[in-house]
Amino acid sequence: MKKLLTVALALIMVFAMVVANADEIKDLRTYETQARELETWNVHYSQAAADLNVLCNLVDGLLTNDNHGNLKPNAAKSYASEDGGKTWTFVLNDGMTWFDKDGNYKADVVAQDWLTGLEWVLNYAKNDSYNVSMPNEMIAGAQEYYEYTKALTESDGADAAKALTVDGKFSEMVSVATPDDKTVVYTLIDQLPYFPSVATYNCLYPLSQALLDEVGVDGYRDITWENMWYSGAYTVTYFVNQNEKVLTKSPNYWNDANCKRFDTVTIKMIESIANGYQLFVQGELDHISLDQATTQEIYGDPSNEFYPYLVEARPTKYSYQMHFVYSKNNEDGTPDTNWNTAVANENFRKSLYYGLDVTGFFARKNAINPQSCQNYCYTGNGVSFTSDGTDYTQLVRNEIGIDYDRTTFNRLDMDKAMEYKAKAMEELTAKGVTFPVVVDYYIAGNNTTQMEDAKVLEYIFSELGDDYVKLNIKTYISSLANEVRKPRLASIFINGWGADFADPINFLGQETYNDTAAYYSNAYSNCNDATDPDLIAAYQEFTDLVTEAKAITTDLDARYAAFAKAEACFIDHVLTIPWYYEVSWELTSVNNYTKVYSMYGMQGYRYVDWETDSNLYTTEAMQAAAEAYAAE
Repeated sequence: MKKLLTVALALIMVFAMVVANADEIKDLRTYETQARELETWNVHYSQAAADLNVLCNLVDGLLTNDNHGNLKPNAAKSYASEDGGKTWTFVLNDGMTWFDKDGNYKADVVAQDWLTGLEWVLNYAKNDSYNVSMPNEMIAGAQEYYEYTKALTESDGADAAKALTVDGKFSEMVSVATPDDKTVVYTLIDQLPYFPSVATYNCLYPLSQALLDEVGVDGYRDITWENMWYSGAYTVTYFVNQNEKVLTKSPNYWNDANCKRFDTVTIKMIESIANGYQLFVQGELDHISLDQATTQEIYGDPSNEFYPYLVEARPTKYSYQMHFVYSKNNEDGTPDTNWNTAVANENFRKSLYYGLDVTGFFARKNAINPQSCQNYCYTGNGVSFTSDGTDYTQLVRNEIGIDYDRTTFNRLDMDKAMEYKAKAMEELTAKGVTFPVVVDYYIAGNNTTQMEDAKVLEYIFSELGDDYVKLNIKTYISSLANEVRKPRLASIFINGWGADFADPINFLGQETYNDTAAYYSNAYSNCNDATDPDLIAAYQEFTDLVTEAKAITTDLDARYAAFAKAEACFIDHVLTIPWYYEVSWELTSVNNYTKVYSMYGMQGYRYVDWETDSNLYTTEAMQAAAEAYAAE
């Protein structure tokens, strides 16, 4: 043991020497792709990482995470439960204020702001069911208040529901109290020991009633960076859509003494990672993820100037899946009967599950170590652990009979795929389906990286036979949501989902049948509009299992075992296809092991307490950082 401690101490000392010699960055230059432009400045209305990655810097929630993923106080300086997890008390810091983009004082941050924020989330007329699933399932009375506002909207109109505040029905129905200006108390439906992890997410974010009085309900719904109120580490001082946004260190942040911040963070919107690499080479970015071609180019040439600086990034929190659309339209708005009939057939879906060789897609994400991207589950790694430390996803893999093989993608089974293909063609021909079944897949028209990914996907589909299925690559101009998803033009989406708090319901609750709070069911798969009885039965079987698992609240091991059975059912029926994890290579001036790192929540892009070096980190330096981090 003494030897291990000595080695760990030596690693920490080596890395400390590296950091001591670093010239830290004061003005960070980072990026996002244009396909991930922020779509709303309303922190309560968004469920998209592209929005929340920015907004988490502008408003402080109750808790955050540290660089190991542990919960850490933020707006709340302490939190506790005295009854085993049914009642949770959060005590706020002193000196917190709301301010405008220029740092001008607007109001004090008080406990009542958390009630106002929750009322907004639960009010159907104000927030369209966004972010309601977690409070509805956890906070006593939340579901009832949500249903009350929905019924009021449908009977008396949206204006009647919009007029509601925390005084009245909300305070009567929802078990959240503020004994004083510094204390928020949540009473839950049962003992929920994981509830504090929810306090990192935007469903429990604050909202000042004074701001609502200033801009009005509709004004807050459409709030902008120019008229919103801030309470976080940064304000926005410049924004041009699809071009650039600048976050500037707030001059009066309550936590300034204990929080290291950049003077500015400039987020450049790039067309593609390839375009971003060119900006990096020109010295305009402080880090860049590398696409397949660039990674291979650098890795294959030890004389390349960037070869000594190749760094494998830490896995992101997102588990990516191929999502089917079960009620798709043609471009003229009529139902795409051929696709809808085909995708409702389980043998068709199973032929894709076993026959699509995703390894080529892995290489697009990680050309040096592609098998690190393997994904066999819907829920992401590192979200929940049993009492003996077993990752929940291991329970799922046990149920479906697949585990990691670091050299082979062992879900692939072409013999099975061909058997299911033959069955599907026979059954679907009898129903009038014509072949090949066309799979409409949309990408941003100006994104070369997405086009290259799509070409790989096109080849992956072709291996099942062009007589059977054919990927049809199509493009949109600026908004996937408005041009493709809402009019229901795509057959499939490849999307990543990250947990909002430390429980599998984060993932599985997005897919349940006939559930208005299930994001993917309503916004992507449109499964509630499906008519095939077998497909509906599969969804109902899965939904029933999720409901049973959700009801287990005091025994987390039993809860996770039940969720694993539900997730295995979802995968066995191939209601979606697990696709990949994001583990890329990069060049960076940022020590990845000092960033907020959590496999759930929205805190991972907070630009606080980062260690940086104006020079690039070498492969060896980052490895030393990783080893020092592991030894902490």
